[in-house]
Amino acid sequence: MFSGIVEEAALVTGVTRRDGNVDLRVKCSFANELRIDQSVAHNGVCLTVVALHDDGSYTVTAIQETLERSNLGDLREGDEVNLERSMLMNGRLDGHIVQGHVDTTARCEEIEDVEGSRYYKFVYDVDPAMARQGYVTVEKGSVTVNGVSLTVCDSELSSFRVAIIPYTFEHTNFKGIRPGDRVNIEFDIIGKYLARISQI
Repeated sequence: MFSGIVEEAALVTGVTRRDGNVDLRVKCSFANELRIDQSVAHNGVCLTVVALHDDGSYTVTAIQETLERSNLGDLREGDEVNLERSMLMNGRLDGHIVQGHVDTTARCEEIEDVEGSRYYKFVYDVDPAMARQGYVTVEKGSVTVNGVSLTVCDSELSSFRVAIIPYTFEHTNFKGIRPGDRVNIEFDIIGKYLARISQI
């Protein structure tokens, strides 16, 4: 369980492809605090630490299903990835409830500068059956983009915008997103449950 509050935009130092899976080696400031089998969200995808290294890096493995649903297969050595360790249950929930189970990817269509902040517009494919189950955005609702908890504005059937303040821009990989880039999307779990219950 996560909150969507990114701790660090960390450096991908290695990408190894094998048997349809991808091993990602990531270097971050808190690698020495991690342990094997610990969950860490990478661009919003919950992955398990499988190896720790002496140079302040660790390795996680993304399986084929994860690669098909997310942008992790696009990562290359030298890219930045947003990291968040699992949520502590004795603290404040600063973002929203994030499972680390990415639903789909979206494409950045437009970036607009507005008085120091930025609006990002994202477009995604809509499956009507999935939409009825809550896999959509709603105005002023929550959405996770590359692991960042954000508030939706200008919600449409297959697109939405989010406002990125300067702090978030500087401390996440939003600063590297360009029109045409793919990002990971996790729709709000509460919306999914409500949509499901309404069908019973």
